[in-house]
Amino acid sequence: MKFTKMHGLGNDFMLFEDDGTGRDWNSVAARLCRRRLSVGADGILVMMPSDVADLKMRIINADGSEAEMCGNGIRCFAKYAYDEGIVDKTNLTIETLAGIMHPRLYVENGKVIGVRVDMGKPSFERAKIPMEGGGSSFDVEIEAAGENLSVSSVLMGVPHTVLLCGDLKTLDIEKLGPAIEKHPIFPKKTNVDFISITDRENITMRTWERGAGETLACGTGACASVVILSSKGLIEKKAYVHLLAGELLVEYLEDGSVMMTGPAATVYKAEIEI
Repeated sequence: MKFTKMHGLGNDFMLFEDDGTGRDWNSVAARLCRRRLSVGADGILVMMPSDVADLKMRIINADGSEAEMCGNGIRCFAKYAYDEGIVDKTNLTIETLAGIMHPRLYVENGKVIGVRVDMGKPSFERAKIPMEGGGSSFDVEIEAAGENLSVSSVLMGVPHTVLLCGDLKTLDIEKLGPAIEKHPIFPKKTNVDFISITDRENITMRTWERGAGETLACGTGACASVVILSSKGLIEKKAYVHLLAGELLVEYLEDGSVMMTGPAATVYKAEIEI
C-alpha cells in the first residue's frame, strides 16, 4: 500500500489514503511506527471521506491508540491534500474526533509552504479535560516520579498539562513525562508540556506525548502552553513557541479561539506491504 512520509517540525507521520476495506489502522500503526524495526514514526494519519467536511483525518499514535486531534499532523494532512490535487482550495474543513478544523494554506509555486489552523477554543473544565477533582485546573499540586509538582491543564482538542521548568536541556523527560501522563488525576492520560519562558513573546517547549513519548514538536501542546501561560499573565497572547526542530506562531484571540501557524514537509513516498 502506498504512503507518504511527512513531518511538521520533526513530528513525523506516515500518511495513508483509506482503501475502504475496513483495515485495522490501529494495529497498522503499532507495527509500522516502531523505529529501527519498521518505517518508524510518531503516528499515522489516515485520509478518509467525510459527510460534514472536505475530508476526515484519523490520527493513530505509535502505540496504536487513537488521538482526537494533532496540530502538526493536520498541517501535514492539509498540505498533502492540496499538493496531491485532492482539494483545489486553500481554506479547508477537516473532520477530526475533536470537531471540524479549519486549515488555511499558504501556497507558493503550486506547493504549500505553511499552514495556519484554527484550533478551536480551549476548555478549562476538569470534566472535559478530563481531570479528577474540583476547582481550577491551574496550579494543581501533584506528586509524580517522587517530586512535588505544580501543573496546569487544558483541553486543546486533546488533554495537555503544562509545567514550568528551569533548564529544559537537563530535564529528565523520560522520568517525568510518563509519570505525569499516567498520573491517576488524568483518567484518559494527558500530554505533558515542559516550558521555559524566554520573554513575553517567546517560550521554549519539550513535549511528552500521550501514546508516543517525546516528540520533536507538538502543535496542540504549543497552543495549550500559550493559552495557559497567557491566561496566567506570564506571556502575551501572541507568542512564538520554540521547539527542537523549529518554531510555531500561536495566537490566542479575543473571541477565545486559538490560531497556530507553521510549516509542513514531505519527506518521501513509498509502498509497503501491510
